[in-house]
Amino acid sequence: MIFKAKKSNFVSVYSLLIVRALIWPLIPLIRTAMESTKHFLIACLFFIGILISGVLGYILIEGWNLLDSLYMTVITLATVGYSEVHHISPTGRVFTIVLIFVGVGFFLYVVSTVMQFTVEGRLRNILGRRRLDRKIKRLKNHYIVCGYGRIGKVLCQKLITAPMDLVVIENNPHLLARLDQDGLLYVLGDATDETVLLRAGIQQAKGMVAALATDAQNVFLVLTARQLAPTLNVIARAVEEMSKHKLLAAGANTVESPYEMGAASMAQRIIRPTVTSFLDLAFTHTFKDILMEEIPVSGTSELVNIMLKDSGIRQKYNLIIIAIKKSDGAMVFNPSFEARIQSGDTVIAVGETQNLRLLGEKLNPH
Repeated sequence: MIFKAKKSNFVSVYSLLIVRALIWPLIPLIRTAMESTKHFLIACLFFIGILISGVLGYILIEGWNLLDSLYMTVITLATVGYSEVHHISPTGRVFTIVLIFVGVGFFLYVVSTVMQFTVEGRLRNILGRRRLDRKIKRLKNHYIVCGYGRIGKVLCQKLITAPMDLVVIENNPHLLARLDQDGLLYVLGDATDETVLLRAGIQQAKGMVAALATDAQNVFLVLTARQLAPTLNVIARAVEEMSKHKLLAAGANTVESPYEMGAASMAQRIIRPTVTSFLDLAFTHTFKDILMEEIPVSGTSELVNIMLKDSGIRQKYNLIIIAIKKSDGAMVFNPSFEARIQSGDTVIAVGETQNLRLLGEKLNPH
């Protein structure tokens, strides 16, 4: 009897030590578990530790098998109120009381943490969406790219280097992570929906690119966009040759076929490889020594109504004027030295990037 009493006291003290060893490390974790996902995972791990401790406690104290000990631990932590599996000794009852105070409280805490973690994740998405919407609402004279597929993705990569304000409309939620990674403003939804176009700021936009998967979608998109913004510059992608006329009739300003453009570029590389190489250098921003740029002429520029020979463009900036687009749309190629720069013109020049920037400040001062 004395041996049994000593054994019972030893097991009781051992159980209390186990519970105490579990409680003290949990105190700082409870205070910080909601600060990050890492703490949330730690809380879950400690809950598993309590579950294992409960199972081991019933095995050591009561001598039950693994299944009975696990069942008793689970119904105790879940507070479902089922009857005891077997008769419990006084030491086992003390252990159960401690397990209830420690385990049930921490179990409820873990459940609340899981719920809050889920809610916070949704709140982060909602708040992130609101931040994007606020940024989009502040935009003016931006471009809207409808569709972030193969064409839309490459197009956005080129336009970002301009730099230029962009808003992408995409209906595939799997591409949102890539849009976030690329640092683009976007609206999730059907681009042919008027509400989605208005959220993208179509009435304040400068232009729109219709690069959806099918020509039928692009035709409907152009019709919808033209109704919302009659003066919008609309560039549409066409897959089939017969779709070009439909897109133009729907209101597109320009219709391009990537397949035709690709084939024409390949043909030019065969017929005029040197000219094509020069144009590649002039139209890419990766080559810093030379660039072709178009610069609008403001009415406040000092060079308005000045002949090219007197403008000093060649002498000061070492630039070549390729053409001048007049305000009425007429294009003057290779203008003579007596040609005058007028307000509303667009000067197309070739030269170094820094010099083009200086000329831009001269022709279009702020």
